[in-house]
Amino acid sequence: MEGAGNGPGTSRPGGTDDRPGTRPAENAGEGPRADPAEGPDGPAKAEGSRSVAGARETGVPAQGDTAPPGRRTPAPVEGPRANAAEPGRRPATRPEPPRGSGDAPSPPDRETLDLGGGGGGGAAGRDVAYVGDAPPSYDAEPTSLPMADPAALEDLVPDTVLDGARHGGLTLRVASVRGDSARYRGEVRRDALLTARFGVGDRALVLVAVATGARATPAGQRAASAACRWIAQAVGRSAARLAEDIREGRRADLRAGLQRLTDRSLGRLRATARVEGWSSGGDEATLRCLLLPADPECRTRVFFGVGDGGLYRLRDGDWQDLEPSPAGPAAKPGELTLDLGITTPPSPYEPAPEPPREPFRFRTCVARPGDRLLMCAAGLSDPLAGEPALLAHLGRRWVAPEPPGLAGFLSDVQVRVKGYADDRTAAAVWEA
Repeated sequence: MEGAGNGPGTSRPGGTDDRPGTRPAENAGEGPRADPAEGPDGPAKAEGSRSVAGARETGVPAQGDTAPPGRRTPAPVEGPRANAAEPGRRPATRPEPPRGSGDAPSPPDRETLDLGGGGGGGAAGRDVAYVGDAPPSYDAEPTSLPMADPAALEDLVPDTVLDGARHGGLTLRVASVRGDSARYRGEVRRDALLTARFGVGDRALVLVAVATGARATPAGQRAASAACRWIAQAVGRSAARLAEDIREGRRADLRAGLQRLTDRSLGRLRATARVEGWSSGGDEATLRCLLLPADPECRTRVFFGVGDGGLYRLRDGDWQDLEPSPAGPAAKPGELTLDLGITTPPSPYEPAPEPPREPFRFRTCVARPGDRLLMCAAGLSDPLAGEPALLAHLGRRWVAPEPPGLAGFLSDVQVRVKGYADDRTAAAVWEA
């Protein structure tokens, strides 16, 4: 116990009197001091405190010692029991680390992690706010609601959509989140998401459809929602035949059938956009889909669609890029001038040709126990390709045997990267 005049800035070394022949008395009433309790950042020591080795250093004679002749042993000073620790017991009150000393920095308000410099390897199980060299400029939470039209309230969609399921040996997690730019500008989410199950039991077929409306039209979300709805209707009518083709491994039949259904759905979308006056002059929406049989004995997973995005598989701790390379449509006879590669000028007597369409993409893969399959729209595939730290972070998060809950999956999808502010939509499958 320090004297009243010996504060942290005025105490003398050792806390003793400088006069010769004088024994220290200010600590006479204290027993052996207990080491401060260790906090989450390691041992913390109060400013100005000393390490106490034993009773001899405090001025209290130990058992068997006698006081010097002519001097009386100071009587113990009664004080709060919290300041003295009995042997073998922890003190009742733990000292707090000093503020502003730099020994124990206070934690930030929100946990972040910078994986760009190779650090943070021990944060595999923690949620992070962003990856990269600097945080994004936009706020992490929604700022402005989209402006509503009383005559078109069906165009309003939630900021975030979250869904999940478990069928057979697979667990599904899907999420769609409005981008930081749309949140700031008060624009509606242009990504659309639809999950559906057709059939019952092991004969069921699960469809995940993800669409992104064209940026050039204000009706982008309407187009994306219609694309998801119409492809789901087409797949649902043919679900029994598609499920049989998947189980029997009829890859050629699957490709032809799914391409026909996709072309019909997107053709219907283009026609509707022209009639209603919100056509963008090109593809109104990108469309990417997963077909997942509920039969635990069938591990074939089918991807098909039109437009940019990402398809990844996490196997044995390594990410594999499964995105099929788009093969453009074959050139028509006479479309190209021989040997020069110059397009033939259009005839003035024929209508102007339509802009080229995105090629159809198709891929099948056989899952193994422990695989994780990720399908996403361009809003997430772009930062995954541009910032490797984001893909590495998801790999560390998803390598655990059990899939995350819905809230955990949403947190993973929302990890932000500076320079990427579009909507994010993803569907992930955990194989048991």
